[in-house]
Order: sequence, then C-alpha cells, then structure tokens
Amino acid sequence: MLDLATNHTMLQIDSVGEQRDRLGECPLWDERLQALYWIDSKRCLVHRWTPASGELRHWLLPSEIGSIALCESGRLLVALQSDLGFLDVDQAEGKTVLTHLASVSHPEPRMRLNDGRTDRAGRFLVGSLQLAPATPVGSLYQLQPTGELRTLDQGVRVSNTLAFSPNGRQMYFADSLSHQIRIYDYDPATGNASNQRVFANTSDLGSGPDGAAVDAQGGLWVALVMKGQLARFKPDGALDRVLDLPTPYPSCVCVGGAELDTLYVTSLSDTGNTIKTDDPRAGRLLAIRGAGVKGLPEVRFADRS
Repeated sequence: MLDLATNHTMLQIDSVGEQRDRLGECPLWDERLQALYWIDSKRCLVHRWTPASGELRHWLLPSEIGSIALCESGRLLVALQSDLGFLDVDQAEGKTVLTHLASVSHPEPRMRLNDGRTDRAGRFLVGSLQLAPATPVGSLYQLQPTGELRTLDQGVRVSNTLAFSPNGRQMYFADSLSHQIRIYDYDPATGNASNQRVFANTSDLGSGPDGAAVDAQGGLWVALVMKGQLARFKPDGALDRVLDLPTPYPSCVCVGGAELDTLYVTSLSDTGNTIKTDDPRAGRLLAIRGAGVKGLPEVRFADRS
C-alpha cells in the first residue's frame, strides 16, 4: 500500500491481487454483482474480482480483446480483434461461451478493435487501431443492439479515451498519438455525433491520453500512460488535478466500489510492441481511495431491446 498526499487529500492506493497483466484495460464496475471486470488484452483474458469475497475469476477468449461492456441481460459484450459478441459469465469456471453479434472489416492488416464505451442510450461505441507503426486508418464505430454497425469517425491511429458526459450529450474520444482529446456534440436519441473540436491537449503533460471515465460531476479522468499519472479535466477542458501512481504505465480508469468512490486503474507491462518492462509494479490493478470522487453506475448495452 502506498499513501500519497495530493491536492490536500490523503490517498490510499492499493494493488489488487498478485497478478501482473501484460495489457490491462477497460475496468468496469458491475453494481449488480458488486464486482469489477477488466481485461488483459494480450493474454486474451477477461477478469472478474469480487471485493467482498475476494473471488477472482477468468475467462479465456479466442483472440486479443479491445474492450468490454456490461449488458442488460447480465452478459458481457466483448470487442475482439474484429468481432463483437456476448460472453456468458454464468458458465462454470474455465468454460467460455461466446455468441457472435457483428464483425468489422478492417481496411489494412495488423488492425484490431480497441477502446469502447456504452452511450447513455445503450449503444456501444468502439474504435480501432493499427499496431505499430500506426497509420491513420482506424475508425470509430457505433454498434446497435440489433448488430447494426455504423461509422462515426475515421482517420484514427490509436482509438482511446471514449467517454460520455453525465447527460449523454457530449462524447469524448481521442487518437492517443495526437495528444488531443476531442469532444463532440452527441444526440442520445439518434446516436449522431457532430461539431468535433479539441477538448484538451495532453502534450504538456508528457503523454498521450489513454483510457478514461467520467465522474458524477462531469469530470473526465484520463490515464496518462507514458507518465505514470492520472489526470482529471473539468467539463470546460481545464486541467483540475494530476495524481502520481505507483505503476509506470497506467492504461485505463473507472469509478466503482460499493459507494462509487473508488478509482480502479489498470496498467501495462508488455504490449507486444511499444512497451515492455520488468518493473514489478507494471501491469498491476490499482484501487485508489480518498480522492473525493463520486462515480456513476456503468451504462449497460441494451441487448434486451
């Protein structure tokens, strides 16, 4: 455990478990189960940890995983290399049951789906990337519960930082290599995104933006993967605070816990291309308490619609 005094707040930062993920990503708090899901993309694993019991479960999938989403049905929506489908988490330990929903046709080799997030109306948005050397051939897709896919944006190298404002009318998205977090006007009724503009530039913070989450006050928490830090931006784009973390490569964040007041942060140790380290702190899952944050329940993919 490491205590850090930041912004006059005493933080308690704990490592959860002993595992070190290669490419930890996409933490999601399930308020129904009072459990945390996250993935190790490179090991093709979905994890679930239940704090009250200490139970840790794993599901091995057939390809690398970009992101996951909770579903109304209780299943998980999983974005694999080019396929999207449902993972039945009620199966016995060691048994993986996947149901296909949709597929993406990538325009070039060495591409896969990456960061994803459900909008406030229950659609799932997911971006793609090209593995290094990355070129701007990635897209941002929107998935309907019917399996219909449409493209909302293009010309992306590494899709990240997908998040929505509390009222669902602003969408955040980034090409990590540009260091720019974009903001769009978003219509929850139609799913249309418009009026793209720059919300924040992280160049002065020394890192491109990685995974993100929005708190109940509309603050955007962003993992600064190359700086070992977590930044919070106010709804107007102003930098509010920066937290130093005891892991060198934090990748994504969510707000969870029984009171929705705990920041959970995944991290990287070996991405297979740009990052590889033997640092024993890398790849850890962190739980941060005392940050004064209040979260929102995770929106579920509307697979029962």
